[in-house]
Amino acid sequence: MFILKRQDVEIKTVQHPHRDQQIPILVYQSQSFRLMKVFNAQQEHEAKEFWRDLTDNRGKACVLLEEPERYSVWGKVRSEQLTSDSLNREHSNLPTLTQACLLVLQAVYFDIEDLLGSRQANSFVKDLTQVFHQSKFPHTDTPQAIKTLLTMNPLDELQIPSWQENHLNTLLKKLYELGESYFGNTSFAEGMEEILEDLPNDNRKQFVDWLDQTQLNQLWSIN
Repeated sequence: MFILKRQDVEIKTVQHPHRDQQIPILVYQSQSFRLMKVFNAQQEHEAKEFWRDLTDNRGKACVLLEEPERYSVWGKVRSEQLTSDSLNREHSNLPTLTQACLLVLQAVYFDIEDLLGSRQANSFVKDLTQVFHQSKFPHTDTPQAIKTLLTMNPLDELQIPSWQENHLNTLLKKLYELGESYFGNTSFAEGMEEILEDLPNDNRKQFVDWLDQTQLNQLWSIN
């Protein structure tokens, strides 16, 4: 729809009605857009590819914002979509998405441990810890906290970490890179349906739909 510069738009925030969280809103020519995805300054090609897929193939009204330090894609929303009910429904999916991502994380970790041995598994945990710390994941401050993430039952809602969508996106991207590095191929990312079989059907569909929206389905294969 549009490729814009920072000086072309106004970015403001609205308070989430049920969380201590500010939600960014981009305003351009009296139209409002919600943040969908952020890319770093070196990811110009990926950002434009994601934006074109949404606009050309999916028919969505989107803005690609070019800034010196990053690119970001924003999707158009109507004013009524910024109501408390809409925002609450959107964020209510986060526990389900987090559960699914933890199932995937644990599957990769256990495969490394079983197939490559404990030394490689320990090395993987160190690499994963670096990812968590660099991207400022909540609930990853100690080795015990990370061990819990790798061994807990992800379907236990009382233990699910309060991660946001950007954390989940980062986790699956970095996990794919780590898996490819450790295994030397990408076969570990195939057959995801088996990993997710413990999720209820509706929850699994939510996760698959989210993968499609973020283009992570190009990395993780679900039949």
